[in-house]
Amino acid sequence: MSAPAITPVVVRLKLSLLRNGLRQSGGRRAAYIASAVVALLFAALQLIGLIALRGLDHVESPAVLLVAVLALGWAVMPLFFPGGDETLDPTRLVMLPLRPRPLVRALLVGSLVGIGPLFTLCLLAGSVIAVAHGGAAFAVGVLAVPLALLVCVVLARAVAAANVRLLTSRKGRDLAVLSGLVIAVGAQLVNFGAQRLGSSGLEQLDPAADVLRWLPPASAVGAVHAAGEGSYGVAATQLALSAAALAGLLVLWSRSLTRLMTSPDGSTLQAAGDTRVRDVTSTGLSRLLPAGRTGTAMERGLRYVWRDPRTKAAWVTSLAVGLIVPVFNAWQGTGSVYFACFAAGMLGLQMYNQFGQDTSAFWMVAMTISSTRDAYVELRARALALLLITLPYAALVTVLTTAMLGDWSRLPETLGLSFAVLGAMLATGAWTSARFPYSIPREGYKNVAPGQTGLAWISIFGGMVAAAVLCAPVIALTIWLNVSGTGHDPLWPLLPAGTVYGAALALLGLRLAAPLTARRLPEILTAVSKG
Repeated sequence: MSAPAITPVVVRLKLSLLRNGLRQSGGRRAAYIASAVVALLFAALQLIGLIALRGLDHVESPAVLLVAVLALGWAVMPLFFPGGDETLDPTRLVMLPLRPRPLVRALLVGSLVGIGPLFTLCLLAGSVIAVAHGGAAFAVGVLAVPLALLVCVVLARAVAAANVRLLTSRKGRDLAVLSGLVIAVGAQLVNFGAQRLGSSGLEQLDPAADVLRWLPPASAVGAVHAAGEGSYGVAATQLALSAAALAGLLVLWSRSLTRLMTSPDGSTLQAAGDTRVRDVTSTGLSRLLPAGRTGTAMERGLRYVWRDPRTKAAWVTSLAVGLIVPVFNAWQGTGSVYFACFAAGMLGLQMYNQFGQDTSAFWMVAMTISSTRDAYVELRARALALLLITLPYAALVTVLTTAMLGDWSRLPETLGLSFAVLGAMLATGAWTSARFPYSIPREGYKNVAPGQTGLAWISIFGGMVAAAVLCAPVIALTIWLNVSGTGHDPLWPLLPAGTVYGAALALLGLRLAAPLTARRLPEILTAVSKG
């Protein structure tokens, strides 16, 4: 008696996982439906746009680049979003008597079910329609679309299977914090590329497309264009490259599955030779920090930045965006040195909701606060921990932006403005942390616990507006000095003035937040424990 086919079972399992996930809550169901509608609408617009490009010169270049970017997205998706698809973890099937070949076939068919494959199919179809000319080209396109789609899907599966031990560990989950950096960099690159294309035309993409058209799966779209040009040998070669890549990825995927199904998981086993006892009380970091409560609180905050996935994600995103916005604008020649203040603003946001990152463990901090002085020292230590990173980084971004623009005469005033903005953000962040605390869930992708969204909006955006108002004197002084005729000379007085003003704002904010924190310890603990 032959064994029953497992492909239909895996497909039904995929659909059951999706259906049961949507049944967990109305919010999750609404979020999934909204994301599906947006993704499909974007895919439809891209399809229409690609069809509209049909007949233009050099249209094959953006089509080839689009497919290459799609393949890159499929490759990195398991690394940056390991929890996005539960079926990416084949170790869930390790106890079942399954052989690699039918398992690969079943998982491959199951992978084709979802919004991602449909989105990719729309873009691949639009790319083929845009570059195909003649019956031969469309005949090749009929083969190219499913071939490119299979390469993308199998590539994601092979990457996930090869790194599944890493992705299911704490370090692997921490890798997802880089997704904010990738998205930020990608958005700026797309913006930069769109501006260059708008001014120079599609021929600017030809050098890159000439290389990528020979790399799978973009070579499948290149084969469609080659067939339309009558280069049937080139088209056959490019199709063969994609087919060979698909075969190679299937072999790698199968071997990874075999290794996962047959080898033990030693990730939780202690190394036999590692019997050393670590001294956690005398690390190099603690020796560099002040003694007493200040140093302890600073070290705790810095360890949050290094170890806590949520805190690390927020810091990585702020550091990346704070650098990318001024530097990319300066690179394009459309920026200003004052854009460097954006880095200070992004980093200053880390002072907001300071107690939310403690979650329910805030009770241990609250037990040590018995007076306004204790609250002030705690808040001051948290601000100093932030300044260890934000102050040199804001200065670095300012100097780098000024160097790229060559406007060195404005460096002193820009540094003064950046330090004033940073001080204002620290002041308002300390006060709003005590007045509008909210919880950050440990699980899932939400940054605010249910029912506390309004508190988060008031805390962040209200604090940002207040910080801008507090910086008004320094901004007004900068404008006055520039319009009064001295703007051609370095405005050195603004550097110490902005620094002193920012420090004064930070100290004032800490002084005002300390008694509020000491009075509202029970309320703060209740608010940050809801996640």
